[in-house]
Amino acid sequence: MKRMESTAPALPAVGQSLGHESGPLHVAGRATYIDDMLEIQGTLHAAFGMSTCAHGRITKLDLEPVRKAPGVVAVLTAKDIPGLNDVGPIIHDDPILADGLVQFYGQAMFLVVAETHEAARRAARKAIVEYETLPAFLTAAEAAAAESWVLPPVHMQRGPDTQAVLAAAPHRLSGRAAHGGQEHFYLEGQIAYARPGEQDSMHVYSSTQHPTEMQHAVAHMFGWHSHQVSVECRRMGGAFGGKESQSAQIACAAALAAWKTGRPVKLRLDRDDDMSITGKRHDFEFEWEVGFDATGQILGLKLLMASRCGFSADLSGPVNDRALCHFDNCYYLDSVDVRNLRCKTHTVSNTAFRGFGGPQGMFAIEYIIDDIARFLGVDPLDVRRVNFYGPSSGDARITTPYGTKIEDNVAPALVEELVASSDYRARRAAVAAFNASSPVVKRGIALTPLKFGISFNATMYNQAGSVVHVYADGTVMVTQGGTEMGQGLYTKIRQIVANEFGLPADAVRMAATDTSRVPNTSATAASSGTDLNGKASQDAALKIKARLAAFFAQQHGVAAESVVFADGKLISGDIQQAFGEVVIAAYRARVQLWDAGFYATPKIHWNKDTMQGKPFFYYAYGAACAEVAVDTLTGESSVLRVDILHDVGKSINPDIDIGQIEGGFIQGMGWLTSEELWFRPDGSQKGRNMTHAPSTYKIPAASDCPAILNVKLFDNANVEDSIHRSKAVGEPPLMLAFAVFFALRDACSAARGSAAPLNAPATAEAMLRAIGGLA
Repeated sequence: MKRMESTAPALPAVGQSLGHESGPLHVAGRATYIDDMLEIQGTLHAAFGMSTCAHGRITKLDLEPVRKAPGVVAVLTAKDIPGLNDVGPIIHDDPILADGLVQFYGQAMFLVVAETHEAARRAARKAIVEYETLPAFLTAAEAAAAESWVLPPVHMQRGPDTQAVLAAAPHRLSGRAAHGGQEHFYLEGQIAYARPGEQDSMHVYSSTQHPTEMQHAVAHMFGWHSHQVSVECRRMGGAFGGKESQSAQIACAAALAAWKTGRPVKLRLDRDDDMSITGKRHDFEFEWEVGFDATGQILGLKLLMASRCGFSADLSGPVNDRALCHFDNCYYLDSVDVRNLRCKTHTVSNTAFRGFGGPQGMFAIEYIIDDIARFLGVDPLDVRRVNFYGPSSGDARITTPYGTKIEDNVAPALVEELVASSDYRARRAAVAAFNASSPVVKRGIALTPLKFGISFNATMYNQAGSVVHVYADGTVMVTQGGTEMGQGLYTKIRQIVANEFGLPADAVRMAATDTSRVPNTSATAASSGTDLNGKASQDAALKIKARLAAFFAQQHGVAAESVVFADGKLISGDIQQAFGEVVIAAYRARVQLWDAGFYATPKIHWNKDTMQGKPFFYYAYGAACAEVAVDTLTGESSVLRVDILHDVGKSINPDIDIGQIEGGFIQGMGWLTSEELWFRPDGSQKGRNMTHAPSTYKIPAASDCPAILNVKLFDNANVEDSIHRSKAVGEPPLMLAFAVFFALRDACSAARGSAAPLNAPATAEAMLRAIGGLA
């Protein structure tokens, strides 16, 4: 038996910028995604038949032309589903296949199973379908006017009577704004590969952020128990929330086809179909009244937030709840009255997206702050600063509208550091001087902060499990409940476990996430992947370490508490032995070399009825300063420079964290500038998503990146006992992009000579309208 001996330097694995564990495979094109897997002999391929009506009853569905198409093996409808025809994660209102009623253009009505992917897609277009058309609402405003809800409206109030405060305020403004949705545009589309097993069982390879939810959905569809279904995911080519709940329809359809045919079935959505059939970020419309004093301090705020949820509830409840828990951002709001409408529209059901409602809520308060500053004629940064939460050491101005006391507020210090490092004040003056002498091109600058809560709103999901195996040759295998979508979760957990055992990272291997190995997993979402699964993996490793330390101590006559794991060895004073030697000896002595770990986030609680509690374990902070230029004749814009300072606590892997900050920022910039969803408002194709391909939907390209992009990590340990005092980094950086949007608004306002009514995304057309040059 060959034993692994460490050649690692005397440095801990945690805190080092180790490369992504799949990086070499990515570069070489050898990383195996589901569509790269070798197909089992007899594998079939599936495709959905999709509706061409936004809202209607199916009066005729002739599938004979589909069945007769070349290569078709089976055509399945809702009647072929033996159990529950639903994939709604919370409410049962989201059918796998439409059963008589279609509620958005592109809804899946039937499933074609054929010998090839192309044959299935071609056949699906041959169905003859007729509809009785019903009224269709496409926007939140239309739905609100008709009181069409997926969930009842929610009302949050806090502090003194808001109407009285508004009436007594020295200054009072009203306004409105809106932002659009956003397509996830993951590089790997939705896909599942189902393999039927013996004794009514099914193994599903699913590109999903939530293997356990896929397991439950498939089991419920069949009327089976959970132990009959296993779901596996080694890696995803991106997800961004789009594979949290919406991968269930794909997993269920593939499993249904495999069960019906008795053969393995792969269902891979074509990009156009994917963008038509899957949900997006919720777009919101806002109306407000705000009262404030001469310094810009907000005294009272009345806010209406209406979100377009789509035809079913999906995750709209928790997404909107998180928007309600983030509309304060970094600002203390003493008197608030907020009404939130969850609007049912006849469009695809919107779902989780990076930030999960947080960006939507923050958009509103940042717009309001910007309006106040322009009304007072002062720098928006000064209004932001005067409204910051107070210092955590005091009792005043530290309680959120949802009842949490802010105990880790570093926003003021972080912002001041960025003001200095970005040379904000001098550049603000330089922008004003440039605009005074430039009639066509206008520049804008903005510095915006963020505070983002980390944990799931639903408290039960704040738990995780992991299993760590130490093999007799001294190598380690980890299986945990989080999924890898490119964000580096597997890399960080590999570092965490290697650090505990004092091993080089390459002595630790990550196994695919699989519900048959770690049960009852939580979604890899809410930025909590490393927090939860890292702690669970550490817990498992600590149990094994304790046994090995006790064994080593017994062998050498030393105290177990004196044993240190470092440099690939177990060390106590002058006594040291290679990790691999200790492990093989412990194996021969019948010492248990594997264990399971578990972690549940402490301190959090939430009452969804009163909208009060402590829903977040801690907050991540950050700030960005952006400078832009706008051509007032064409509406074209460019981002000239961005400076970012972001709080990740004590970083486990600085390079991965900086990569996440850069990627999140650029994705947020796309949402706020170029990524425009457009559904045909009328005619025979009413409700059709016309931005359903890269040719019609504009994500940021390399040329859209800022010419200067400075990113720095803020020096700050988490006050809470998170894994190695780090902080989550997946979602918060997206909101740094507000600096770009408000810099664009600054430039448009300079051109207009007053506050520009700019909505997001700030496309060229939107900016021309805001300036006043386009009707």
